[in-house]
Amino acid sequence: MTGAILFASATCLLQVTAFYFAHIRRFHVSVMVSLLICDLSFPIYLFMTRDWYNQLIVQGDILTFGVWIHFMLVITLYVLYAVQVQVARAIVSGKEDAERIMALRKDHRAQGIGILVTRPMMIFTGALLAPEVATAVVG
Repeated sequence: MTGAILFASATCLLQVTAFYFAHIRRFHVSVMVSLLICDLSFPIYLFMTRDWYNQLIVQGDILTFGVWIHFMLVITLYVLYAVQVQVARAIVSGKEDAERIMALRKDHRAQGIGILVTRPMMIFTGALLAPEVATAVVG
């Protein structure tokens, strides 16, 4: 298993921990913001360290179902993050009344559960697409 897969899995466990300790706001916010930054910069790291042209174009993986499922999970995760940040900013701003804040917190939690479901699936599909894993499965 590669270091990237181990790192992504460890950050996923950290995210679950931060989700369940949301009542400790300083811990929750700092971990979630850090993981959001990691998730946004992770594709850059992968682009810089992998031979994507060979894998996607030469080997023809660009047309496989797994690549497109993984891509859609990445897009879904980024959309959930964007909505999550907007709702969190509305909660923290304090401009809303108490009833609206409770509704926003409920939405924030539901989006968090969506992230906790989407992110492991994205890591799993990414692990299946990793060259060393794909070679071991096929060969």
